[in-house]
Amino acid sequence: MTVRDLMREDVVTATPGTTVAEVAELARTENVGSVVVVDGDEPVGIVTDRDIALRVVADGADPGSTTASDVMTADPTTVEVGTGIMEVSREMVGAGVRRMPVVDDGGLVGIVTLDDLNRLLVGELGNLAGVIAGESPPY
Repeated sequence: MTVRDLMREDVVTATPGTTVAEVAELARTENVGSVVVVDGDEPVGIVTDRDIALRVVADGADPGSTTASDVMTADPTTVEVGTGIMEVSREMVGAGVRRMPVVDDGGLVGIVTLDDLNRLLVGELGNLAGVIAGESPPY
């Protein structure tokens, strides 16, 4: 299984000049925890709800004049669309991130999150538990 099978294609995006207030509204409207900042179709940053809380609210910055480029994590760790799921999980651990934009030849095509990987894992563990239960003697 590759990241293509797991990723979400409907990525919420903003430009570097988008205000943090607009980014927060996008996140709320779309019910997501991060917004990918793009230049054309290339991901150049990512703004998370944590970034907004710590880099804007906690610092007392004005969300109406602070831009995505002011608070984003620049050059986000990305993963190629054909990467295997186990490699994606290793990349997340290595980079210490919960969300990774998915690219194809440098262009944004999706996003994969730790939650996506957890849902997959829980489903697979449920399948394995079913096999074990089916082959176990009754107690």
